[in-house]
Amino acid sequence: MIIYIHGFGSSGKGGKSSEFRKYFEAKNIRFIAPSLSYIPELAIDTLEQLINSYDEPITLIGSSLGGFFSIYLAEKYGLKAVLINPAVDSSKTLKRVINKLGVAKNYFDNSTFSWNESHVEMLKNYRTTEIKNGEYLLFLQTGDEVLDYKEALEKLPNAITVVEEGGTHPYEGIDRHYEQILGFVS
Repeated sequence: MIIYIHGFGSSGKGGKSSEFRKYFEAKNIRFIAPSLSYIPELAIDTLEQLINSYDEPITLIGSSLGGFFSIYLAEKYGLKAVLINPAVDSSKTLKRVINKLGVAKNYFDNSTFSWNESHVEMLKNYRTTEIKNGEYLLFLQTGDEVLDYKEALEKLPNAITVVEEGGTHPYEGIDRHYEQILGFVS
């Protein structure tokens, strides 16, 4: 079973999640990509309920903020996680949204939602200071315009790591790595 965890302002119907869904369903591997609340406590609650409801091995795939949540959950539950340009300190990264706008964009329907200091404070509850329980496959692109890829390398020094020059925050060409991801989750 694979649970895909989308990034900030995204949804379970986003581009990466839809492509992963097609790939894993074609391989007859159970895959879900829930559309999560932008409120961190609610998102984690939903994910923990999902994890606790399945009696089979679970692997997480998380992109950006979804990578941050994946690290927390992988450590808590001893899971494997595939991380795609993860926000390893999302409270720092997403604090910038408050400074610039106070509202954030939902990329599914282009609506906006309020993003404030209380949400950033909630994220601090899910920081992982020690990496010891999970297994990680880490994909980074050096051209990520939102996050410094070196922070993820520092946070996850023992992860199986693929670093590509260039690229962008959404991670260009993740489909080139599907077979490696399949090998990791199997």
